[in-house]
Amino acid sequence: MIELHPVTGLPEIEPGDDLAALIAELADLAEGDILVVAHKVVSKAEGRLRDMRGITPTSQALEIAQRNGSDPRQVQAVLDESVRLVRTERVIIAETRHGFICANAGVDHSNVPGDEILCLLPVDPDASAARLRDQLRERTGRTVAVIVSDTFGRAWRIGIQNVALGVAGMPAVVDYRGRDDDFGRTLVGTVVAVADELAGAAELAMGKTDRVPAVVIRGYRVEGEPGSGRQLIRPPEEDMFR
Repeated sequence: MIELHPVTGLPEIEPGDDLAALIAELADLAEGDILVVAHKVVSKAEGRLRDMRGITPTSQALEIAQRNGSDPRQVQAVLDESVRLVRTERVIIAETRHGFICANAGVDHSNVPGDEILCLLPVDPDASAARLRDQLRERTGRTVAVIVSDTFGRAWRIGIQNVALGVAGMPAVVDYRGRDDDFGRTLVGTVVAVADELAGAAELAMGKTDRVPAVVIRGYRVEGEPGSGRQLIRPPEEDMFR
């Protein structure tokens, strides 16, 4: 049985807050649990916030903002977080320095206090997950896996879904290639993004407006060597749609 346990009662997180201490106090962690944490609270604790009042838009940002009806300062923040623009019509789809391809390079206003403050993705989500895992082990004496998650849209399906940005202490993918299915046929292309699937399950307990940015998953049997969120990014040479 796999159980989802929301971590409730977390306060509004501010830069410099000890997120591990707050979670350790409120979560009943057990050995082998998986903690899924929304990137928003990780980014806030790490100070990954940007005040639009200090942003001067470039001509490119002004042109995109005028065409899309956006705030040019927010567009500039998106450009600053991007290494490649995939499209700019209606909404900016960009590749971040991490390799994620997502709307607005992960820059947004949601669940951030103040009309002028933007939240950015963590600089290194894998490092954030590993750091939180180490700190929780120090505080609780329990070894857990950690997934730092965010919601991404999907090119061919309606709706957003939680995915893993950073992973520590567990595999990000499970490779079934070379194994036989129930009828003895050898699997040749089955690689399961288990970290994404667990992040998606946690989103059901998080909600979008319930102020539950962390969920403990209990009962999932972790198999395989620890991986990273970087393993979930398809290499450019394997991208059939680039």
